[in-house]
Amino acid sequence: MPYVVGLTGGIASGKTTVANMFSKEFSIDIVDADVIARQVVEVGSEGLSQIVHRYGEKIVLEDGSLNRSQLREIIFSDPSEKKWIDSLLHPLIRQEMKKQLQDVSSDYALLVIPLMVENGLQNLADRVLVVDVDEKTQIERTQNRDGVDENQAKSILAAQATRQQRLEIADDVVKNSTKNQKLLPQITELHKKYLALSRANR
Repeated sequence: MPYVVGLTGGIASGKTTVANMFSKEFSIDIVDADVIARQVVEVGSEGLSQIVHRYGEKIVLEDGSLNRSQLREIIFSDPSEKKWIDSLLHPLIRQEMKKQLQDVSSDYALLVIPLMVENGLQNLADRVLVVDVDEKTQIERTQNRDGVDENQAKSILAAQATRQQRLEIADDVVKNSTKNQKLLPQITELHKKYLALSRANR
């Protein structure tokens, strides 16, 4: 297993931007929980066949792929169904994350898990990096990016872990409230640190 740096942050904090910089500037391999969450319900997957078995054909679109908005409605209207979906998908996602981490060829791996705090997944990483941003910026970015109003943006924020909860599990923090030109120096410093840690760890 490579040395694993877990990357997390709230909505619109800039996790993807930060992860892409590690990848582009320093060729660090990324394992992304959001990407894996889509892979485990792809057409022909074990995850999708279990979901269809439970909810019937109405849960798939014409092309055979998962009807996400239909599934969201089911989950939101019935908390016990959300529990069922989580208990099906979380182990599949965790298993696939571990599998992809073993295939990493860079000096260390970046494991991107947006809901790390919420799902208690910080134990999958040797070190946790939090992309931190103030709530006002998060709300503005979410509104601009997702075309939602302020109340919707606030309720998305309220459903996630608090900024404080994330900072409590952080070993390192990237500040991303300003425009991106301030990011690269922070990431360069962290990259040097992670290289040293991964080499000491071998």
